[in-house]
Amino acid sequence: MRLKNGVYVAAEILTPILVVLLILWLTNAEPSFFLPPLQDVFVAFADNWLFALVPTELVPSLYRLFSGYAIAVVVGVGAGILIGKNPRIRRQADPVIEFVRAIPPPALLPFTLIAFGTGDEAKIILIALVCVWPILLNTVDGITGVDATLRETGQSYRIGRWDTLVHVDLRAASPQIFAGMRAALPLALIIMVISEMVGATNGVGFVIVQAQRTFAIADMWSGIILLGILGYLLNLIFTVVERRVLAWHHGARARVH
Repeated sequence: MRLKNGVYVAAEILTPILVVLLILWLTNAEPSFFLPPLQDVFVAFADNWLFALVPTELVPSLYRLFSGYAIAVVVGVGAGILIGKNPRIRRQADPVIEFVRAIPPPALLPFTLIAFGTGDEAKIILIALVCVWPILLNTVDGITGVDATLRETGQSYRIGRWDTLVHVDLRAASPQIFAGMRAALPLALIIMVISEMVGATNGVGFVIVQAQRTFAIADMWSGIILLGILGYLLNLIFTVVERRVLAWHHGARARVH
């Protein structure tokens, strides 16, 4: 068992190294204007993101991302609880929800630009509008899927509605809610970049577009690499938080298996 785990760990470490070495060899063996040598991209990354452009470009992007994501979490969980607890509201809201969530996220960009301008407000609202749906739908599924026996047990002990909501409904639905929040996180990063590529004056997406327009290809690729690193780190942080918050759930599943 230890040998098998060691092989997995070694593969997780060696695979990225081999991929980087392969890209390094390919970009140097066959020079291309659109695929500059990897070492040039690394130099551009160090010049731009360690740490010259961090306060002026990265920090505004993170502010928009986290603000929009936080709004989506609050609205999605709150509305999901309301809809999930009330069957009548759920039946009435379901067609509207299914219609609105089917709209491609980039199609909302012209609306936010016209309605809210080109400032941070428009980008934050767009991120929130796109991220709210997976959180909302998973919250509704989680609330409606709570075992009726748990609620009946709470009623038999005369537990109040608020305590039932917090300690029974939300606790039982929390794995589903976190699944929705996980699905919304990469959407927040994607929409952040898209919104900054149109009608923006700063941000990571703005830097990437400006580098492309001025044919600073190494700078463009350095921004793309930064987005990959951001996505990886955000997922890693979310996974750590999820495991701590849902430690009881993972422990229960481990005992079952």
